[in-house]
Amino acid sequence: MQEQLFPRSMLGNAEEMVNAITSLPFDIVVQANEIDVNQNSLSNAQSLLAELWSNFIYRLPGLAVGVLVMVIFITLATPLSRLLVKPLTRATTSPLLRSVIQRSISTVVVLLGIYLFLFLAGLTGFAIAVVSGTGVVGLILGFAFRDIAENFISSLLLTVQRPFRIGDIVQINEFTGIIQKVTARATTLVDFDGNHIQIPNATIYKGVIKNLTANPLMRGNFIVGVGYDANVQQAQQIAQSVIASQSNVLIDPEPQVLIDNLGSSTYNIKVYFWVDVEKTSVLKMASLLMRNIVAAYTDAGISMPDDARERIFPEGLQVINGPKQGNAPTVEKQTASTQKNVEVNASDDDVATEAHDIREQARRSRDPEAGENIL
Repeated sequence: MQEQLFPRSMLGNAEEMVNAITSLPFDIVVQANEIDVNQNSLSNAQSLLAELWSNFIYRLPGLAVGVLVMVIFITLATPLSRLLVKPLTRATTSPLLRSVIQRSISTVVVLLGIYLFLFLAGLTGFAIAVVSGTGVVGLILGFAFRDIAENFISSLLLTVQRPFRIGDIVQINEFTGIIQKVTARATTLVDFDGNHIQIPNATIYKGVIKNLTANPLMRGNFIVGVGYDANVQQAQQIAQSVIASQSNVLIDPEPQVLIDNLGSSTYNIKVYFWVDVEKTSVLKMASLLMRNIVAAYTDAGISMPDDARERIFPEGLQVINGPKQGNAPTVEKQTASTQKNVEVNASDDDVATEAHDIREQARRSRDPEAGENIL
């Protein structure tokens, strides 16, 4: 029956084809009219995995040593940074500067440990790429947070140079007050109205700082105008005696009473005096001296005319009377000394400085800046 369906010639040709196919680089499996072909891709994958495993085994000692070195560096970073920063405690008293230096040393030690781990693991190229990428990222962040970085660096410079201390009375640009707190971002002042003023440290470092308590001695001044009919030398001596009667005015430096300029109707006398601002208020003392000098001038008959509205006639003014039209009221002659409208103040006037009160107010008030005081 089979010979009728397939002649012998055809069967012979089929056997030759099977022999030819089996000689090809494939695995031939004949199963009930099915043929499975497994190519060399599986063997290639197996060889690749075997190569990776052998490389891992080869690098395993380096990885182990690298991990050990990195752990050692990370563990020693903090104590090593503290040890290296300890000698700086004699050079600077700034806690912020010491903290920044300590953290910088610790960061460098940790990064060195990571680099050694990558080097021992055979990933030097990756380590270089990471370092380069870190530099680029740092540059980008520097531009993005330029103002924050500027304030932080300024705070470091302020802690090193220390142009003021906590409690000093300073004038920074147009602001005057008492230093309450200095943080990594800003400096807090309390002005003499009780207001808290926060000034960025970069503005302070680049601005004009006037420290009013670095030298506790401060000079005050004011101007008093006396008429041209007055004895100006006598007026100066009277002012000197009034100043000398105040125990809170310093003798050294010596107070001065000088003619500052000539006004339209007065000699403008400028009074200079010195006080200790830790004990005496310049404004209160100036007010007291002006009041007592005016009272002394009034007692001495020294005129103090108004520059704009009053004219003094030293020789008097001749009045030509017209025809009498009855009894005119008699006008009494008045001089500057006929009526004393200023009373010399008692010696127990309060001229104490208000700086202590402002410092106490600042201590009791709510702190508007939550950062740590770096001074």
